[in-house]
Amino acid sequence: MAAAEVSALGGLGAPDADGGGSSGSEDEARPEAAAAAAAAAQKREERLRRFRELHLKRNEARKLNHQEVVEEDKRLKLPANWEAKKARLEWQLQVEEKKKECAARGEDYERVKLLEISAEEAERWERKKKKKNPDLGFSDYAAAQLRQYQRLTRQIKPDLEQYEQMKEQYGEALYPTSNSLIHGSHVPSKEGIDRMVADLEKQIEKREKYSRRRPYNDDADIDYINERNAKFNKKAERFYGKYTAEIKQNLERGTAV
Repeated sequence: MAAAEVSALGGLGAPDADGGGSSGSEDEARPEAAAAAAAAAQKREERLRRFRELHLKRNEARKLNHQEVVEEDKRLKLPANWEAKKARLEWQLQVEEKKKECAARGEDYERVKLLEISAEEAERWERKKKKKNPDLGFSDYAAAQLRQYQRLTRQIKPDLEQYEQMKEQYGEALYPTSNSLIHGSHVPSKEGIDRMVADLEKQIEKREKYSRRRPYNDDADIDYINERNAKFNKKAERFYGKYTAEIKQNLERGTAV
């Protein structure tokens, strides 16, 4: 009886090796699984953040690319020498502003400009002027027309205020294409008409002073019988004229011996 009770108590007090070990391993596995899940969630958030950054960068690159395409299309539609023309117009505007400032101060613009130019620049400009001959004489009508066109375009002064007014008035029609029809819609200003009249009067005045070069001198003595004989006489005069000048004068006076 006592032995049975002791064995029963012994059975109740001794822990089961398999049951106690499985519950301990489950408690240890739960924090590891939670840490792994947290790490996976953190990696997922990091990937989503990088994906959003890449998406924003792609949209920004697409927007910048579109802007560059639009700007390039505008540049291609402009004339080939647009940059040079723009720089020249800006320089002319700066010169006009300086002239106004000098006039307001009562100073001579040419004198002020020369004070700002160094000796090296002045020598370089003088060398350029000596090398450049604006009037090479008449070669053909195309060259004369080009020279006249360049002279007229150098006289044109940009009026940006009038340009902005015309831009607001005509809009896209201010830049005509092959399909534009704006004939008769432009009315020149009074200043433009006066400028044209003044230029035409200068051309008429210059044309009146001009005398066409004639191949023959109408007042010269005719001592030849044909064109070939005239060339021979000129050649003989060139080589022997100084030796026969006295004989020729005596023959003309009738005092030759």
